[in-house]
Parts: sequence; C-alpha cells; structure tokens
Amino acid sequence: MSTEHPSVTRFRSALAARGGTGEIVVLPDSVHTAALAAQALGCEVGAIANSLLFDAGGAPVLILTSGSHRVDTAKVAATIGVPALKRATPEFVREHTGQVIGGVSPIGHPAPVPTYLDPWLRRYDVVWAAAGHPAAVFSTTHDELLRMTGAVETDVE
Repeated sequence: MSTEHPSVTRFRSALAARGGTGEIVVLPDSVHTAALAAQALGCEVGAIANSLLFDAGGAPVLILTSGSHRVDTAKVAATIGVPALKRATPEFVREHTGQVIGGVSPIGHPAPVPTYLDPWLRRYDVVWAAAGHPAAVFSTTHDELLRMTGAVETDVE
C-alpha cells in the first residue's frame, strides 16, 4: 500500500504524461517558502520556481517565477492584457489547481490554466518546483517547464 499523498500521486501521473524527466522529492517538513525549499534542497533561492496562482477577474492565471523575484502584478496584468491580478483565495487556488497554496505545481490541474514563466529561471541548470503538496518538489529545467506548461515567457518584476 502506497503512503504517498494522493496529490503527489496525481502530480506524478501528470508529470509522466507530459514526458517530465525530473525527480520527485518529498521533504520531511513543509517548504512553503522559496527560502525554506532552497535551504532543504541545497540550492539558490532563485532556482526555486514558485507557482503563484492569481485571480484575474474570476479567471485563474498561473505565474511561475524565480524564488528571488516578486511579481509586479500591475506590470504583468498590463503585459498579459488583463485588468488586474489579485491574490487568489485558498478556495480559488484549490478550485482551479486541485492543490493547496504552498503545494501548487506547474502542471496537473483539473483544467488548463494560462501560465507565464519568468525567463530568469533560464539561469539555472536545475529548477525545483512544487509537486502538488507543500512538502513535495520536483527537479526540472526552464525549457522543460516551458514545454510541459505551454507557458509564455514574461518578465515579472
């Protein structure tokens, strides 16, 4: 019997379906910030790909950003052509991703979510992102994230 959390199992299936090559790592403690994840993984904060879901007037928008960046929501909203991006509620995040805040992965959502990728992540050979649960992460690359998500590269700062 598997002891893997169901959301990690769903993520594992989504990763395989998209041809993802990364390793899934379940850490002993929740890594709900980029700094904690980087510390646990022994990498730079910038190599953590935060999956941030925003509410654009009731529609979800996912921004995959380097852990060393903060999203300038006004700038990104103007760039992608939406009136505004606001912080999504926990209920909105779960509805559109099937995951909880702190564990939102770039893939494996119930329906496609428009996704934007911070080009800064190109600087790292290995990028780490959430794997559907706050304590689970997976290794990937900028190019693999771009391919698996169908994201559009967008400067976020």
